[in-house]
Order: sequence, then structure tokens, then C-alpha cells
Amino acid sequence: MTIPRRAVCAAAHVWTRLRTAMRPVPSALACAFTLHAIAPASARDYASRDVGGWTVAASKDGKGCFLTREYERAGGTTLLLGLDIDGTNRLSILNSNWSIKARDKLTLNFRLSNSSYPAHFAVGITSEGQQGFVTSFGAKFPTYFAASKTLDISRGEVPVEELSLDGAAAAVAELTNCVDDQRARPVTTKDRKAQPDGIPVDPFAPSPARKPKK
Repeated sequence: MTIPRRAVCAAAHVWTRLRTAMRPVPSALACAFTLHAIAPASARDYASRDVGGWTVAASKDGKGCFLTREYERAGGTTLLLGLDIDGTNRLSILNSNWSIKARDKLTLNFRLSNSSYPAHFAVGITSEGQQGFVTSFGAKFPTYFAASKTLDISRGEVPVEELSLDGAAAAVAELTNCVDDQRARPVTTKDRKAQPDGIPVDPFAPSPARKPKK
């Protein structure tokens, strides 16, 4: 199922809010939950595209990309997998029927066709009328994700979701291409945030020598 442009924009809002939602988190995960907004056409020249039933998009700031898919479930389940240029990843699942609250600390079991992650830490998030969670895995997770047919998630003995990953191989390949594209682009002046008035670019630079008064 291809996600409409409106849903891709909603996914962008999820991504921008996750940075705040993840604080505080255990130090092992803190660096992994960096999120970046997207625009319909990326500032780094990578336009979102549909691949194998998934939508792949680049971050506006050029620091990563994500793929997303919507499932026909009661409450509508949305899956997002993000990958940054530094190799960190984030997985987020949302559904409007879930009662998860923002910043809830969760312990969930994740099982792919070829690997499993029991008692894995996740943090609750809410956005655009949906509730869910975000978590991060090791560097090999996107590869395992691409090679799997399903992703099963449970909370103890309670099933949370059973998601088909059909088309994930092509989507992750394009996700990697997107990240490589972002990584290869030089950072330009317009990519950097403007400094507030009165704050120098380098406050620690040596002060220029003053000329003696005549």
C-alpha cells in the first residue's frame, strides 16, 4: 500500500517530535533518537518516492532518510524506519487506538524472520492523533529488516502487531541509496542555522588586536 503525500507529511511531523520525546533516555540509546523533518522536495535534492509498497524520503537537513508504510488495521498502523548518515537507526510504530502515552518506558519483544530482540527498550510517543513508540537497534538491523518477511511485536504474552514486510528489500536498498546521497553532499552555508543577532559564529576566536588611540 503506497502512502499518500498527506501521510508522508504527517510522518514528517512524527519524526520532528521524536527528538524531544526521547529525552531523557538511557545513554546507550540517546544518540540514536535524532530525528529530522522532511519537505515535499528535500532541501538536499532527494525527492520522496514509492518503492515496493513503501515510501522513502530524505530529511530536510540532509542528516538521514526514512521509509514508511501504512497498514490497514483498526486505528491504522504506521511503521517508520529511519537511518541517519552516521549509521544510527530508529524504528517507530503508531496506531490511533493504542493508549501509550508520550515518554512511557516500554519493554517489548521484536521478532523478524531471521532475528529476535526480546525485552527491548522503547519510549512512548504521540503525534497526529496516533500513539506508539520509538526504539533503536544495532547497525545490522536494516539489513535484517530487509531480508525478513514479517515483523512481530509483543508485550510479554500480549501481541502488539504482526506486520508484513513485503517489498522491504527494495525499500531498504533505496533507503541506503538515499542516505549515501545525503552523506555525499557537502554541507553549504544555507544548510546551517542562522546565528541570533549579536552571537558570533565562533565565540572563542581570538579577539582582534585593538589599535592604540592617537
